[in-house]
Amino acid sequence: MAIQQVHHADTSSSKVLGQLRGKRVLITGTTGFLGKVVLERLIRAVPDIGAIYLLIRGNKRHPDARSRFLEEIATSSVFDRLREADSEGFDAFLEERIHCVTGEVTEAGFGIGQEDYRKLATELDAVINSAASVNFREELDKALAINTLCLRNIAGMVDLNPKLAVLQVSTCYVNGMNSGQVTESVIKPAGEAVPRSPDGFYEIEELVRLLQDKIEDVQARYSGKVLERKLVDLGIREANRYGWSDTYTFTKWLGEQLLMKALNGRTLTILRPSIIESALEEPAPGWIEGVKVADAIILAYAREKVTLFPGKRSGIIDVIPVDLVANSIILSLAEALGEPGRRRIYQCCSGGGNPISLGEFIDHLMAESKANYAAYDHLFYRQPSKPFLAVNRALFDLVISGVRLPLSLTDRVLKLLGNSRDLKMLRNLDTTQSLATIFGFYTAPDYIFRNDELMALANRMGEVDKGLFPVDARLIDWELYLRKIHLAGLNRYALKERKVYSLKTARQRKKAA
Repeated sequence: MAIQQVHHADTSSSKVLGQLRGKRVLITGTTGFLGKVVLERLIRAVPDIGAIYLLIRGNKRHPDARSRFLEEIATSSVFDRLREADSEGFDAFLEERIHCVTGEVTEAGFGIGQEDYRKLATELDAVINSAASVNFREELDKALAINTLCLRNIAGMVDLNPKLAVLQVSTCYVNGMNSGQVTESVIKPAGEAVPRSPDGFYEIEELVRLLQDKIEDVQARYSGKVLERKLVDLGIREANRYGWSDTYTFTKWLGEQLLMKALNGRTLTILRPSIIESALEEPAPGWIEGVKVADAIILAYAREKVTLFPGKRSGIIDVIPVDLVANSIILSLAEALGEPGRRRIYQCCSGGGNPISLGEFIDHLMAESKANYAAYDHLFYRQPSKPFLAVNRALFDLVISGVRLPLSLTDRVLKLLGNSRDLKMLRNLDTTQSLATIFGFYTAPDYIFRNDELMALANRMGEVDKGLFPVDARLIDWELYLRKIHLAGLNRYALKERKVYSLKTARQRKKAA
């Protein structure tokens, strides 16, 4: 039984469906948020796709990819709509056209053996690489392995199959500390110079060797938790040196350069999303998995841990729903397969076409929390009583340092006296500082991301594909999305039910046991 196309009445003139019909696509990173949505969109919106291969690392509970897929990915609520519409067809699709490969993106040849690696490469038409470490403060060796060096495995497949189309999921924030209008082009480092090739990309081999030498030096001198901390510090320091705020964006930029050189003259699309958040419509309004960049701030406010935050109220916070990103991936992949042999860069973002300022973002959040906090029982434990203020960095640092010193002294005195009255305030201050350290760069932007090339691609593909695979951020009504769709999605999908047991309930449970 086949999965039914559910989205659009007349799909016969869809260029996307025509290009993807019968194609065999490998996806990495399907244990992640975006990867799951891309997989769901392909199964439901491109029912004639030939086959989907999934590279999945085994774990202790599920050592092989197939069992991990069936137990940890296929059971996700992202597939609820497919199951409800056609359960038998969905199960048949998984059985017949989902091929799971047990492997590791960071190991040579994915760790699957040379013959299987060669066979896999020659069977495919395209690769969507969405595997990444999105930890902004990752240890440098790990970030380099996952976000940069593993792309040699992707390039190696193209050496074996030159017709292979590669789509690399990057991030708009490879822009680093550059300011102004950010176009869909190769990004120049804002810090120390890196040599540039006449073909446009940057030559990173020497830089990577230098980073590896520094990693080895740190590994030779430290061990355990101290080593981890030193590798995190090294990553931040090197990122800052070359013009990035964190290790994640620095190593993603390095990955772009590696692929552009290795696949020069071949079929490569780099797709850069901004801050990916819950779905606008597909597979369900508000669908999300886990807590994302903006949500850490929302959660800290909802739990009354943060009242001050370093940010520019007038600055554009570039948020994009996950389904628009998944659609951009599918749209640009279809183009790459239809017109091979070129390098393309697209940005999926909202700042250029439908901007929302940090001030508006906060105001919508506060308005909804005041009016309807009880509707979000997993998010708000009670109506927040404190305001949420964005202030410039200098003022924030002044306030935090001014409050922290007396509080630290108070903390020590109270501990001696056996009183912990002010410890909660100190912990909240630590939360504020941690969030500010990690996310402060993203909430005081000095840049605006453009996506004119992506919009031009959508226009070239035509009206049918615009309906099937919308990518335009101008579709977003920010007040509706933030207040009703996103908060509801966070509450329903991302946050666990709060366990509140009274003493009486606990005793009843004990008796029953």
